[in-house]
Amino acid sequence: MATTILPTYQRFLNGVPVPSSSTRRSFRPREKYLILLVFLTFGVVCFGGFFFLPEFAGGGTVNSVFKVYKHMQKAGPELLIPAPPHGDQVDEVQSNKVGLIRHGFVDQKDPHKIEDKNKLFAKIKLDLEQDRKQQKVLERPDFNINVHASVSSSMKTEELKQKLEQIGDLSQLIITVPPAESQRYPIISGGEDKDPVAQKRRNKVREMMKHAWDNYVRYAWGKNELKPISRRGHTASIFGSANLGATIIDGLDTLYIMGLHEEFKQGRDWIAEHLNLDGLSSDLSVFETNIRFVGGLLTCYALTGDTMFRDKAEHVAQKLLPAFQTQTGIPNSLINIKTGASRNYGWASGGASILSEFGTLHLEFSYLSDVTGDQTYRSKVDHIRHVIRSLEKPRGLYPNYLNPKTGNWGQHHMTVGALGDSFYEYLLKAWIQSGREDQEARQMYDDAMQAAIAHMLRTSPSGLSYFSDLKFDRLEHKMDHLACFIGGLLALGANTLKNQMSDKYMDIAASVTNTCHESYIRTKTHLGPESFRFTDSVEAKALRSSDKHYLLRPEVIESYFYMWRLTKDEKYREWGWDAVEALEKYCRTSEGYSGLKNVDVEDPMKDDVQQSYFLAETLKYLYLLFSDDSLISLDDWVFNTEGHPLPNKGNPFYREHS
Repeated sequence: MATTILPTYQRFLNGVPVPSSSTRRSFRPREKYLILLVFLTFGVVCFGGFFFLPEFAGGGTVNSVFKVYKHMQKAGPELLIPAPPHGDQVDEVQSNKVGLIRHGFVDQKDPHKIEDKNKLFAKIKLDLEQDRKQQKVLERPDFNINVHASVSSSMKTEELKQKLEQIGDLSQLIITVPPAESQRYPIISGGEDKDPVAQKRRNKVREMMKHAWDNYVRYAWGKNELKPISRRGHTASIFGSANLGATIIDGLDTLYIMGLHEEFKQGRDWIAEHLNLDGLSSDLSVFETNIRFVGGLLTCYALTGDTMFRDKAEHVAQKLLPAFQTQTGIPNSLINIKTGASRNYGWASGGASILSEFGTLHLEFSYLSDVTGDQTYRSKVDHIRHVIRSLEKPRGLYPNYLNPKTGNWGQHHMTVGALGDSFYEYLLKAWIQSGREDQEARQMYDDAMQAAIAHMLRTSPSGLSYFSDLKFDRLEHKMDHLACFIGGLLALGANTLKNQMSDKYMDIAASVTNTCHESYIRTKTHLGPESFRFTDSVEAKALRSSDKHYLLRPEVIESYFYMWRLTKDEKYREWGWDAVEALEKYCRTSEGYSGLKNVDVEDPMKDDVQQSYFLAETLKYLYLLFSDDSLISLDDWVFNTEGHPLPNKGNPFYREHS
């Protein structure tokens, strides 16, 4: 049996054996590596186990490392234990008491204990103030210190000191931080009408919203829209196949207003974790992304104060900015998020920008500048305003197309419907949003409405008023469903500024809203077509098969809502309820709501798409139609063209950056 653990070897020099000692004094390389590996493994296990301590558990490895770093960073010099007092200053140490008792000063406070308390007090106060400054959630509950009573970050210094003085043993100090899911938001829901019939109808609309949302969650979560019959996500939407959660962002404020807070939190968490446009290689519509994403996120920020929404809105808006890099500053319609390259639609008058698109950015971009302090966004839309204001308008009207390279109008096609509609809407609402200080916007709105009334408003033989499209000075005697918002807009304009035109505006608003209602009740389904025409024999009816579909659009109901709020004529609520019954009968499926391919047949085929704006606008306006005026008051809020309410200046929810 060998007398050593390590093996011995005979060494040779020039073929002659060399005597060797009985034991070898060094390790072979492989043995060194093995020993090193053992030590490394031991170190990794010990160090890794550190992260399984309770205070560092959860949140993933990266988060744990960050927590360790933050704990060590905050501790700083306190990691070093203060030197004990000199022996002649200490009389005794009592094990049943915390701290040191100095000889001859038993009744006086231990200076080390006082120093520890002061340090602890300063540290707690600093942490509370830092959390306040970070404002991760503006309306977040205050942090509480559970020591006989609550201590909040707003507590004065002396009050906090008094609370700390109550502690005999500092180890009994427990600091409780509410978890993220305990975030409190301002109560904006409610607004129940005193009328029991209105209450019942409002509850029905709320149930419709929950039905639409729950099925989207079940079958298309994270996708842009739901195909309720196919039970899957809709990939042929304007946002394509990218999982951008358009329905989540579009419908979130409706959930909040209706008091569906569990569903709201569900959507909020998805946005916080998944909404990120970095690396997206597809083209997005600047207009649609702005009104649905930027507008929807800003509304949620205004309603809740949750800065995550504001930051996400800015993230999306930043991705749209390269589209403004044209010769005139008029943005192109489409932008590739990954490359920043932008372009216009080929069919749009030889590659022109569209009035209703570049003219429908002002509310969102202005508000975004005010809540972030970054004036880049406002400067973009102010420049657009300057360009179009300086152009010559044919007969005071705005053509639908503008070349972003030359700054010249394209085809002289004018309408308050598709391609033009929301431009006029934003002129009035920019003035309202500004606290009625943006007089330029109001003047442009009044001038535009007077020109449209003079050249485009017509009355049918039976007395139905409508705004006709105008192409190259020729009236088409056609009105889009999209144009039916004009009744509500005219009523809003008449009621926000009383002048010689106010009564005329209100009369036209009522008359045009009635015409849009007629376009509904003259169909077999009591739902309106995409567009309707006026001829010698037909009024407010769709003639072409391509005009007979219904896409769950909100514009008619939107005007019912405004007319009810501003006139209190009960018929508008009745008209709205008739639309609810029609939606339930023809559009509801067991898995959501679908548009119709033909509103003029008894059993219409469904198009199998639950549009995101059905949740953002149609159901929201119906809910508010049967609610009290205090819920999203027209005195304090202005709706963007996607139905997202943005606060007016002076509204406490405006949350302007300071």
